[in-house]
Amino acid sequence: GDSWGIFTFLCAALCNLPALPALNCSEELGTSQSIQKTYDLTRYLEHQLRTLAGTYLNYLGPPFNEPDFNPPRLARAERVPSATVDLDLWRGLTDNARLAANYRAYSRLLCYLRALDGQAGTAELRHRLGHFCSSLQGLVLSIAGVMSSLGYPLPAGPVGPPAPPGTPVAPNDFLKKMDDFWLLKELQTWLWRSAKDFNRLKKKVPPAVVTLRLEAKGF
Repeated sequence: GDSWGIFTFLCAALCNLPALPALNCSEELGTSQSIQKTYDLTRYLEHQLRTLAGTYLNYLGPPFNEPDFNPPRLARAERVPSATVDLDLWRGLTDNARLAANYRAYSRLLCYLRALDGQAGTAELRHRLGHFCSSLQGLVLSIAGVMSSLGYPLPAGPVGPPAPPGTPVAPNDFLKKMDDFWLLKELQTWLWRSAKDFNRLKKKVPPAVVTLRLEAKGF
């Protein structure tokens, strides 16, 4: 009867399951996981920087460690990539342009931070800076991974500080401390904005959708 026919059909379908197309979602999953990992890393670095900045500013001493210290940005500080771009203008950029800007900025900021690591006067501060530099290096690599998974090329050209080797960092101790202050301030803004960038990108690239790909012989 009809019941026997349905039973026979189901048995035949089950017997032929090995010949069905294989499931493959590795590419989609890789992109989604890469974006999530980069977002998590920006949030971790934000948290880590709050402690590091407080410790380093105390090392610099007054007025740099005073809560209301808000000096104008000096022309020499322009070597540090600025995150003070109009938010509407920033959001109007393509995903590729924002990712490239993040990659360039963190690559340059990392170079400056490594210079701080070699100049810090206490072992504890050098340890904190070294750990933060390792985490920031991980962020640079993670951004590169996101760009690769989305099919974007890495930015061409140098990403390090534009000043040639041997150029004096600052003519006096106060200006050197001012450079360090602005480096930490810009880094805080970059991380805050990057976290928002990758949170939006997560919503554009949803979790992996299972897709079918024919892998059986003859297809």
